[in-house]
Amino acid sequence: MPDLSTHLDAAALRRYNRQILLEEIGIEGQEKLARAKVLIVGAGGLGSPAALYLAAAGIGTIGIADIDHVEEHNLQRQLLHPTGSVGKPKVDSAIASLRAINPLIALVPHLEGVTPENAVKLFEQYDIILDGTDNFPVRYLNNDAAFLAQRPLVHGSIYKFEGQISVFDSQHGGPCYRCLFPKPPSAGSVPNCGEAGVIGALCGVIGSMQALEVIKYLTGYGELQRGKLLTYRALDHQTTSIVVPRSPDCPLCGSKHIITTIEPTRYQPSCEAAPTTSMNESEYPVEITVPEAHQLLTDKPEDTILIDVREPHELEICRIEIAQHIPMRQIPENLSELPRDKHVLIMCHHGGRSRRVTEYLRAQGLDNVTNIDGGIDGWAIEIDQKLARY
Repeated sequence: MPDLSTHLDAAALRRYNRQILLEEIGIEGQEKLARAKVLIVGAGGLGSPAALYLAAAGIGTIGIADIDHVEEHNLQRQLLHPTGSVGKPKVDSAIASLRAINPLIALVPHLEGVTPENAVKLFEQYDIILDGTDNFPVRYLNNDAAFLAQRPLVHGSIYKFEGQISVFDSQHGGPCYRCLFPKPPSAGSVPNCGEAGVIGALCGVIGSMQALEVIKYLTGYGELQRGKLLTYRALDHQTTSIVVPRSPDCPLCGSKHIITTIEPTRYQPSCEAAPTTSMNESEYPVEITVPEAHQLLTDKPEDTILIDVREPHELEICRIEIAQHIPMRQIPENLSELPRDKHVLIMCHHGGRSRRVTEYLRAQGLDNVTNIDGGIDGWAIEIDQKLARY
């Protein structure tokens, strides 16, 4: 690992001048960045903007871990990689792009990626880990390794038109990823290893937010997203923050933790298709359409409840009278109030926030929860045209 001098020479002072002018940064903060070592796991949609801004900000050492090669479909959002890099290892392409942006920093390639065998020792070489991966087994591996290495982990993810970020920092009292999602979702219940579609600019927003959290952590200014899950909705630029408490029952950071080492079998990838399910007394689909939801509420009103997780001001625009209202940010504190003997349908504006809530609730053991894809906007189109749209 390179050992860079933290002295800011004339070239560095010129390059970082506008950043140093911020009183929250100054010379001292810039020197902290120059001393810092940041590992970016995944040089893809989130890792690309994060790496670009961290390199430009003057992070002294940036490690890039990825095993993939650049493919043509990556170019739409993974801005680290020019067209000429198609077919090349993403790590090599990323290093070349970052070196062109800032020759003053050290760049460390990790072509072997993050594996159960190397994760903890690799993470121990860095001050903070930025997770830009897009599949659940690797997210759990990164989370567990960061905890065992006693390093903070900046989490980011995207789904359709929504993204989320959080900082998992158990060493400073915060929760870990397993406090939010104790176990991976069942195979096929969320988009599998193939991509479900994404707007490139959304990757830029979430990846840039991750870079900001890294800079805030290293310089000590601002309020981190530690213990909070921030959700950003691209369609109307709304954000929602959920408090994520540290779970005493967490298998990793809880009082009775059972995960004390990295066991490879715990992180086996699953790219299976969604199983065919029939709805019965104990089996509910993860997601249904608006017409299917309307049919359930009409045919089985005594066995089905509808929960609207939008913000109060959104209800003033339009609402469904039979829906109960629990804002997304208040879902964790209302877990005990949710029935387990009824089919619980979750609705938001278009289906993104409600999908997050559904994933969260299912991870907490509520398998009777189903997301309504299309949300109340779809309801206004397909069921009740009198509802106002926004």
